[in-house]
Amino acid sequence: MLVRLPSAAAYSLQVEKEHRWLPRLAPLLPLPVPVPLAMGTPADNYPWHWSVYRWIEGETATRERIASLPQFAASLAQFLVSLQLIDPSGGPVPGQHNFFRGGPLSVYDGETRQAIAALDGKIDTGAASAVWEAALAATWHGAPVWFHGDVSWGNLLVRQGSLSAVIDFGTSGVGDPSCDLAIAWTLFEGKSREVFRAGLPADEAMWARGRGWTLWKALITLAGHIDIDPVEIEKSRRVIDEVLADHQSAA
Repeated sequence: MLVRLPSAAAYSLQVEKEHRWLPRLAPLLPLPVPVPLAMGTPADNYPWHWSVYRWIEGETATRERIASLPQFAASLAQFLVSLQLIDPSGGPVPGQHNFFRGGPLSVYDGETRQAIAALDGKIDTGAASAVWEAALAATWHGAPVWFHGDVSWGNLLVRQGSLSAVIDFGTSGVGDPSCDLAIAWTLFEGKSREVFRAGLPADEAMWARGRGWTLWKALITLAGHIDIDPVEIEKSRRVIDEVLADHQSAA
C-alpha cells in the first residue's frame, strides 16, 4: 500500500476528489490508475485528510527506462483520449483544488508576464511573449472533458520499457484538456512529439494553449530558481527553448 499526506492546505482539497472520482474513472481507462483504499481524517498532529492507496508496480518514466519514446507517446495519447471520452457530468470544474487547470490561461497572465519581465536578458523575452499572446488568443470553445492535469514523467509508470500506469490525479477535473499537452515539450521531441499530437484531437488552437501552459510553468520555475538551482535552471531553459522553437516552426 501507499500513504499520501498532502504537504500543504492547497493540496488537501484533492484528497476527497480522488476518493470520489478515481473508482468511477478506473473501469473506463486502458491503464491502471490509483485505487483509494481509505481516507484518513485530520488529527491534532496532522491537520488535513490523507489517503491510503493500493500499491502499483512500476518505475517512474525517465527516458532511459522507456524502450521506444514514439510508442510510449502513442500509448499515452490513447490513455488521454480514453479519459476525455468519459462522461464529464458532475465532474470537478477548474478551481483552487487543481490550481485552475482546465480553465482559461488568463488566470496566470499576470504571473507569466512578471516572470518574462524578470528574465529579461536571460531568455528571448520577445519570443516568449509572442507564444504567450498566441496561447491567450487561442480561446477554447469546446465542451468540457476529463483531463489529468499533471501529465509529467513523474506521474507515469513504466514496466519493461512501456507505459504501465498513470498516477496522481490530484489536479484532474473537467474542462479544457490542453493542460495535458505539456509533456509534448517536457519529455517528447521530434518523432515522439509528432506521434503524441497525431494520437490526440488537438487542433492548432489547443496546441497553442498547450504551449502556453508549458511556457507558464517553465517561466515561473526558471524565474524562481535563477542563480539558485542550476539543475532546475537547465531543465526549464530546455523546455522554454523547445516551446519557442515549436511555435516558430508553426508560424
